[in-house]
Amino acid sequence: MITTKMSILQNVCSVPLARSMRPRFFTVSASASASASTTITPSRNLTVSPPSSRAPHIDSRVLLGMSEQELQQLAVDFGQQSYRGKQVHHLIYKRKAKEIQDFSHLPQAFRNDLMEAGWRIGRSPIYHSVTAADGTVKLLIKLEDNRLIETVGIPVKDEKGSMRLTACVSSQVGCPLRCSFCATGKGGYSRNLQRHEIIEQVLAIEDIFKHRVTNVVFMGMGEPMLNLKSVLDAHRCLNKDVQIGQRMITISTVGVPNTIKKLASHKLQSTLAVSLHAPNQKLREMIVPSAKSYPLDAIMKDCRDYFAETSRRVSFEYALLAGVNDSVEQAAELAELLHEWGRGYHVNLIPFNPIEGSDYRRPYKKAVLAFAGALESHKITVSIRQTRGLDASAACGQLRNNFQKNPLLAEPDGEKSQLNVAVAC
Repeated sequence: MITTKMSILQNVCSVPLARSMRPRFFTVSASASASASTTITPSRNLTVSPPSSRAPHIDSRVLLGMSEQELQQLAVDFGQQSYRGKQVHHLIYKRKAKEIQDFSHLPQAFRNDLMEAGWRIGRSPIYHSVTAADGTVKLLIKLEDNRLIETVGIPVKDEKGSMRLTACVSSQVGCPLRCSFCATGKGGYSRNLQRHEIIEQVLAIEDIFKHRVTNVVFMGMGEPMLNLKSVLDAHRCLNKDVQIGQRMITISTVGVPNTIKKLASHKLQSTLAVSLHAPNQKLREMIVPSAKSYPLDAIMKDCRDYFAETSRRVSFEYALLAGVNDSVEQAAELAELLHEWGRGYHVNLIPFNPIEGSDYRRPYKKAVLAFAGALESHKITVSIRQTRGLDASAACGQLRNNFQKNPLLAEPDGEKSQLNVAVAC
């Protein structure tokens, strides 16, 4: 869930300079420019290369993530009227164009200038998709450096038949925190995601479902607070440009020192979800190794201060592990901890999603209900997360681990056209 920072400042060029520039740092290949609504059918025998310790080049010439005002300025810098920037904004966020050549409403000369100067939209192809019996869809998105990230679309219909579509997005390629029950940590860590790589996950879910995403949760691969700059940039874009309400967005964290304070300073109206998973420091360190550097009392103080600063209730995530942290006595201990540090807290119980190679077990329904009942008897608001996508490896990191722990080798040019492409559904 990472530390490298990245700038959101785009390079703007005068028209003569823009036309003379050529992309130095990347090549938009036929493979990389594949539609995000298609799936490249992978081979289980793919060769992988060792993970690189170097961060990828942070390319500022990506349109996805830019605001309408920034796109208007970009158009002006290319000698166009500012309204052309509005058109680009509409094409990216409403029409969900994936290639600059798809900007059919723009003059061909403007499109050529953008491409010659190295600009691109910033959409990636879907490498693999799995659909569960309950309608949950998990996507593996293949990034430009051949690394895979997961995103999940979770559809829920209410009694009136209208659908709420939640996108569970990743913020890092892998995760460095290695929580003992989490599949993502077992798959290793590579790098932070750039802002457009976060935003495109939401657009990919909308493409697959042909439906607007109503809710976004930063609960996929990675620790969002270790990539806070990109997460906040993506949050702004999802709210202002994709037009998802701030209160429909949740940012989750297992706890990184000083970052909750930093997030509070932005006074977002989104929900902060803190992954506790234990009612005391000793047990938490066993489940969450990074807890050693961020004691429980320090987290709780920061959560109390966050509420005071933002007036937004903090939600606590609690993964229930059979025989480890799911007893009624531990529920009472958790309630005591929460009451000690404030009021109005909400606990979201998450029955463990089984993963290969883990010694943890999913608790029986009776134990889950008993834990929830104990919290309620101590005046703690509690909910039990409905498990979705068990047959789609929907727990964070599971599907990626089936295909990749290291970056995929780029396919030779002659083999790109031989990939079997199928529409994902």
